[in-house]
Parts: sequence; structure tokens; C-alpha cells
Amino acid sequence: MRVGFVGLGIMGRPMALNLLKSGHEVTVWARRPESMAPLLEAGAQSAANPAAVAAQVDVIFSMVADAPDVREVMLGAQGVVKGAHPGLIAVDMSTIPPAAARSIAADLTEQGITFLDAPVSGGEVGAIAGTLSIMVGGDPVAFDKVQPLFACMGKSVVYIGESGTGQVAKAANQILTGIGVLAVAEAIAFAKKNGADPSRVREALMGGFAGSKILENHGQRMLDRNFKPGFKSWMHEKDMNIVMQTAHDLGLYLPASAATAQMFKAMVGTGMGEEDSIAILKLLEQLSGQASD
Repeated sequence: MRVGFVGLGIMGRPMALNLLKSGHEVTVWARRPESMAPLLEAGAQSAANPAAVAAQVDVIFSMVADAPDVREVMLGAQGVVKGAHPGLIAVDMSTIPPAAARSIAADLTEQGITFLDAPVSGGEVGAIAGTLSIMVGGDPVAFDKVQPLFACMGKSVVYIGESGTGQVAKAANQILTGIGVLAVAEAIAFAKKNGADPSRVREALMGGFAGSKILENHGQRMLDRNFKPGFKSWMHEKDMNIVMQTAHDLGLYLPASAATAQMFKAMVGTGMGEEDSIAILKLLEQLSGQASD
């Protein structure tokens, strides 16, 4: 299948590489030419802008930072809409507000373009391994057509429903992961401050109802002081802002999400925005007067 990919950052680059490795013809574009280099070396073609990519492919993916970027890529002066042809399917895999996804879908539909919102979970590790969790909203017929491509990038691919529901699922995912990361960090900080070996406390907790993938994976990384960015704190702050804004619009009370959003905001405000979200442990330690690196 002829595939386009726009946005080749920490997530987009390995996702596009996995499409190439699966034998698809891939045309790419990124704002920074150096981001395209690994793809071109692997056999991809480049185009001058998103419109030029769209003109050459059957399905075009985008993986960019936020809703304004998605709108520019899809509907801007050099956007997908300018190079679209009948039958083109546009798939955004960024994390944006559900309302923004629905608005972009409506605008593209007016131009004869089918749009899917398909955000992902799994971080850089999942993007490289092709094991992402992909949550999809939009036209079910388009979903069926794109499913073989999703399978190149993800291990779990679930169709949620109408446009915007993929983003609803991703926001729910970020509620659970954000609160979970904070909870694990608090448990480790609590154990350490009380003079207990945090690694043994984690081991004990893994054997009961407190056990989770976040405790297993991120908990171990916290103990190892492995804060190498896989999912940066500013990204989780952005995602929790999406949760809180959507909740505000709905009149929905989410107290744990609100507290978590404030913690990620504090991370960004204290200069830790480029660190992995699990570095929230370091913020807790600093606030508690514990030694931190």
C-alpha cells in the first residue's frame, strides 16, 4: 500500500520505519530535514510538504504535537487537503482533545477526505517494537481498510466508535497512567522516607492487588533512577490538560486527575519538562526534603 507519514519525532520515526519494514511504499515529510534522514536511508521517499505527500498515497498518517499542528497539517495552506484525491484516508495518531478531532473530521469530510483519530499508547519503546496500543475513532469502513497498516505499528488495535472516540479512549488512558505514575512514585517515596527498602516494598506489592504494569515497569525504572525520556513530562502535562479541559466542558468532577495534572504542571514549571514523566519521583523527593539526583 502507498503510505504517507507526516511528523517524524520520537514516536513517528519508528512507526514509519515499521511500515517500511512491512513492505509498504512510504513517503514522508517533517519540519526538520534531519528527522527524515533515517527514513530515507531505509528506502522511504520524501515530499516537499503534507499536500505533496497526500497526492502520492492511499493513506496518510500524522504524528505531531498538538491540535493546532494537526489542523495545520490537515487543513493548512500546504496541508493534506490541498493534495487530496478521491478515496484518500487521513489518520491522525497524535493526542489531541476529542472536540478537536471531531472538528477536524467534519472539516475534512466537507472536502471529501475520510478521517480517523487513532492515538496510541506505549511510548517510544512500543513505537520501536511495533507493540503500541492503538485506539481508533471514525468511519468503520475506513478503519477496516487501514487495519493492516495499524497492525504494522501496534499489538492492540481497537475500534472505539465515531469520530473523537479514539481520543476519548486515549484521554482515559492518560488518566490511568498519570495517576498510576504518581501513585507509584508516592509509594516509593513513602517507603524510602520510612526507612524501608523500596525495592523490597515493590516486590511485596507486586504480589497483591496493588500489582500493575506501571508498578512493574515504571516502578523498577524509578528504583534504577532511569529517567531517560521515553514519554516526556511536558507531554503528560499536555495530555492531562486535555483531560481537565474536556471534564470542565462536560461538568465532570475528576479530583485525582486534577491533582495529577497539577503535579505535572509543577514538573514543567520547575524545569523538568524534558525529563521522563516518571521523574515525578524526583519532584516528590525534592518537596519532601529527600536527597535526589
